[in-house]
Amino acid sequence: MTSSASPITVPEADASIDGRADAVFAKVSRRLVPFLFLCYLLSFIDRANIGFAQLQMKSSLGFSDTAYGIGAAMFFVGYALFEVPSNLMLQRIGARATLFRIMVLWGLASAATMLVKTPAQFYVLRFLLGVFEAGFFPGILLYLTYWFPANRRARVIALIMTANVAAGFVTGPVSGWILKSLHGAHGLEGWQWMFLLEGLPTVLVGTLVFVFLPNHPSQAKWLHAEEIALIQRSLADNQKPVQGHAFWPVLRDARIYLLAFGAFVNGCAGYFLAFWMPTMVRELGVDDPQAIGLYAVIPNAFGIVAMIAYSRHSDRQNEQRLHWGIAFLVAALGFAVLGYVVQLSLAWTLIAITFGGSAMVSSTPIFWAMATRYLPKAKAAAGIAYIGTLSSLAGMSPAVVGLVKTHSGSLTLPIYVLSALFLVASLAVIAGMRGAMEDRRT
Repeated sequence: MTSSASPITVPEADASIDGRADAVFAKVSRRLVPFLFLCYLLSFIDRANIGFAQLQMKSSLGFSDTAYGIGAAMFFVGYALFEVPSNLMLQRIGARATLFRIMVLWGLASAATMLVKTPAQFYVLRFLLGVFEAGFFPGILLYLTYWFPANRRARVIALIMTANVAAGFVTGPVSGWILKSLHGAHGLEGWQWMFLLEGLPTVLVGTLVFVFLPNHPSQAKWLHAEEIALIQRSLADNQKPVQGHAFWPVLRDARIYLLAFGAFVNGCAGYFLAFWMPTMVRELGVDDPQAIGLYAVIPNAFGIVAMIAYSRHSDRQNEQRLHWGIAFLVAALGFAVLGYVVQLSLAWTLIAITFGGSAMVSSTPIFWAMATRYLPKAKAAAGIAYIGTLSSLAGMSPAVVGLVKTHSGSLTLPIYVLSALFLVASLAVIAGMRGAMEDRRT
């Protein structure tokens, strides 16, 4: 009798449990994701607007492509130096205090860029911006591991990370409008207004962190006790303990460096598009800053759809390694096409950027779902931050690209190099992460 009853009762019980879990995690998503999306949106705007500022700033201040690229890269020097300490601090003092400190200081530094007059001042402010923002994105990733198990994490990361694509809808049209419409208003140039008006909102939102972000589920007043218990059980089933000090196992783990290489390649390509897409469009005959901003929206529209859809598919399959690798292979193809057409046609340039860029951004939330799944709880803070630190070396790529462009007058060589890096990283991670997460499946 028992055996005959079990096929009926057990699936019903499992369905009931899954239904309750779906409802609880949907509730958590509604509470946390929109605000984290807004925070990350502001982060990317304050990073990417420098690509539009150069349409006026370089000529106004007499900066060369090399000097401007060095200034853009200085952000990542500061970021790399302070990312691990910042993430470890978040683990100790909580998300609210850490994200409040990060957002207020980086917003002030971003707005202060309007005061730059010399390359040295530009370098210093960009370095400070990196120091202040260090740990922000890894901190968000670590924070999500306190709320969502691995098999629900890719779609949540994707929803938040659509902000870096959605930022194009703001950075492009709004920055272009500011550069054109406010240029000369009250004695300030358009690029100065842009840094001011896009930096101060970050300070305001940063002050709201204390209102909207509980540090842990147990501190969320909008969760019932049984809902908190369900989240904690889901997370407990999803973690693998590790012995000893967390940072030394991270340093000795070869797969951490493999993951960091994948994130590094993604970063190089992302910063290339953020910093140089406006220049590519202008060099193909579009002089109006506002029109350049509108063209920049096109790839972002497709990227948002691709990111959400592909991440949901990854979660449904409960698989990340192959999903990520395939996305990188498609990105390699897109950038190869871009290298061929970038000096020939605006339409084909936009198509290639849309194709390769959509694949690139689709890979990102899946990558971080894979990385946080691979890292056990005790290694998560140090591991996420260390991957982020190593991959942030990609921030030096704008300086390298600027140097190449200064001497060759073309972006073709850097684009082909990025295509090759996508291919190498895809094959390396597909092979190197094989079997790495089998005992972490849920």
